[in-house]
Amino acid sequence: MKGYDPHAFEPFAVTVDLAVFTVRGGALHVLLIRRGQEPYAGAWALPGGFLLPRESAETAARRELAEETGLPEAVVAALHLEQLRTYSEPDRDPRMRVVSVAFTALVPDMPEPAADGGGDADRARWVPVGEAGKAAEDLAFDHALILADARSRVGAKLEYTCLATGFCPPEFTLGELQSVYETVWGTTLDRPNFRRKVLATPGFVEAVPGAARLTGGRGKPAALYRAGPATTLHPPLLRPTEGHQK
Repeated sequence: MKGYDPHAFEPFAVTVDLAVFTVRGGALHVLLIRRGQEPYAGAWALPGGFLLPRESAETAARRELAEETGLPEAVVAALHLEQLRTYSEPDRDPRMRVVSVAFTALVPDMPEPAADGGGDADRARWVPVGEAGKAAEDLAFDHALILADARSRVGAKLEYTCLATGFCPPEFTLGELQSVYETVWGTTLDRPNFRRKVLATPGFVEAVPGAARLTGGRGKPAALYRAGPATTLHPPLLRPTEGHQK
């Protein structure tokens, strides 16, 4: 463009980072990779990497996730990625000025990932969020902050959106859906109240006609549901305050 000098501005790089959550064995897990290159070689980090010149941030996020974790391309392509925020502190990367666009995603339980040598990761695994949080100071870059922000966002969005169904398989019981809320919020919910609120919320879930699943014990099989067309909850399903059930 006439009159514009791109050399008048200091160049900087743009990266993407992903906080991908799932529920495994009744605990909230986050997907981490172990860095195989400097900086922070050997440290655990969130998946991510640099944008290529001709790709968008979301395209880069899906590419890096597939490269660094070995997750199937179909799984990565189907993920609902939500942009979390932008991290731009000047010294967040020791290599140069790097601005990162962070995303978060929710997935049903799936097998362990396997880094395939792509990118700069030499290992990938699901880690309990509590375990990752205790070792937060050991995460590379500012990924402890990104992880904390992402977990806070997910917990809040469960209150007023239908995000919880993203942790569930295509067909699920109300008990499985309740387990998602209890796991993410770290609390116990009253089963009858939870069931009543879910079923009274238009479009939250839809019954699968004639389908049921044995869930253990001697009771009758539990009815199966699928995610409904709604994206927001009216009224919101608020998490209980300390010492109270909602």
